[in-house]
Amino acid sequence: MSVLSSIRRWIPAAAAVVTVLAFAPIAQPQGLNTIPVELETLPSGYSTLAAALQAAGLNTALAGPGPFTVFAPSNVAFGQLPAGTVESLLQPANRDQLTRILTYHVVPGRITSFDLQPGQSATLTTLAGLPVQVQVGSDGSITVNGANVIVGDIPVSNGVIHGIDGVLLP
Repeated sequence: MSVLSSIRRWIPAAAAVVTVLAFAPIAQPQGLNTIPVELETLPSGYSTLAAALQAAGLNTALAGPGPFTVFAPSNVAFGQLPAGTVESLLQPANRDQLTRILTYHVVPGRITSFDLQPGQSATLTTLAGLPVQVQVGSDGSITVNGANVIVGDIPVSNGVIHGIDGVLLP
């Protein structure tokens, strides 16, 4: 089964969770980069994630129409993993494990920081078919499974990117 067909298999179930949150459809912005291109060009340091998407073959799928919401670990977040972890995951023999980790960072739909109010939380189903917990603190801070959103609402043509300070592990 290809990675793209795996992603398509999970989209209907994950989309059901998103619609429960009653997010209004938003027209796709024009003139913006796709998710993979934006991750490669962001000055904030997401090149490790961009390389991982390339190694897993997900860059093509995430360049598709979407929309997708990506909780993107920064290079610093990947650097906090045990030594050798990233290098090991990038090996062709570990592509399935890498794909599972990366799809755990992607939710179907365009979800922005404005979709939840302070004090609210939501459980979203990722493309890996597993839930993540998004919580908005009373101060407006946002966490995803405990990882802090450090840069939110980066618009892309096929969704939105939120930079996070941790790597989410399924």
